[in-house]
Amino acid sequence: MARWEPILDEVMRERGSGLLAYARLLTGNDAEAEDVLQDALVRSFSRGRTFTHVNAAEAYVRRAIPSVFIDRLRHRRTRDTALERQAYEQDEAISMGDRDAVLDVRAALATLPPRERACTVLRFYDDLTVPQIAAQLGLAEGTVKRYLADASARLASVLGDVEDNDRIPVVTHSGKEGR
Repeated sequence: MARWEPILDEVMRERGSGLLAYARLLTGNDAEAEDVLQDALVRSFSRGRTFTHVNAAEAYVRRAIPSVFIDRLRHRRTRDTALERQAYEQDEAISMGDRDAVLDVRAALATLPPRERACTVLRFYDDLTVPQIAAQLGLAEGTVKRYLADASARLASVLGDVEDNDRIPVVTHSGKEGR
């Protein structure tokens, strides 16, 4: 047992509910408060600090909770901004003429059964091979091939036959058009 483990056990046993209530005041949410407390505990005990008494450990964790909360808010805001920027860039990458085709493809995908849709998206959106799809979904390769063939037939009946010079744009996660 590491030398910090008894102090951590004592902090959680004796002061855990108070620390959780403190985190809840900041977050306003039980689940997020638990996450903030866990991150504060990890931050406090994982850096090799030696706490000689439970009071010192509790005080350190209590000081870490607001920092963790603010860091999580900053991370969330940064992530949301990046996602908004990515969505905007994707929208800009799709011209108005292609937008209708993209919406048609999305609507057609929604008509597929879940496994066929998953295989199709993994194949054409994530650009995975049949063996990679099979491994990710826990299916046999032959099953994946059958789902892809069935999905292609259903999509062709919904979208109509597409000739080589008629492209149906499929927007990839990089925001670029693909086939």
